[in-house]
Amino acid sequence: MEIKRPGYEYLIVYMLARVIYDLTVEFCRKFLKNPNDPKYPNRRQIEQMEQAARSDCQNIAEGFTQPSLKGYIKLAGIAAGSDEELTKDYQDYLRQRNLPVWPKDHPKIREFRDFRVVWVDQNSLNTPKLPNDRIEAGNMLLTFCNLEGFLLKKHVDSLMAKHEKEGGLTEKLYRKRKEYRGD
Repeated sequence: MEIKRPGYEYLIVYMLARVIYDLTVEFCRKFLKNPNDPKYPNRRQIEQMEQAARSDCQNIAEGFTQPSLKGYIKLAGIAAGSDEELTKDYQDYLRQRNLPVWPKDHPKIREFRDFRVVWVDQNSLNTPKLPNDRIEAGNMLLTFCNLEGFLLKKHVDSLMAKHEKEGGLTEKLYRKRKEYRGD
């Protein structure tokens, strides 16, 4: 039996954000050490990366449920900011360790860019396996974050175009009120 999902769960931008979140948690635990060890100096970095990844998908979900298109646009913008923060964290991870950031034409980057996220069952997306190599893992997540940033920009642009055509909640409420009064 197919479950009925909230509308935002069908958005590619949401599904990719969720994949990024799951892979970021795994990346941090695998390559940035144990986040439960208070002596480890990168504990704050791990928390920041995981929360930026979480914020991306959660703000898309929260924005979708807003009665106001303006609120949705704002929360989608916050998601974009969280994605940008996470993008910078992956760039920093590679740079600070003198690890290469692969160019767009690198064969693995092309492979990562071909990834298309879909639901495979009621609870699971086709999340790729995190590579064991930290260079490949960092570049994969950096690529996914760049894709997410592109998709979020397109999403915000489409929401703004919708607002321009249809108006916002206040305008819609005012039109209904005028209609009710017979104005």
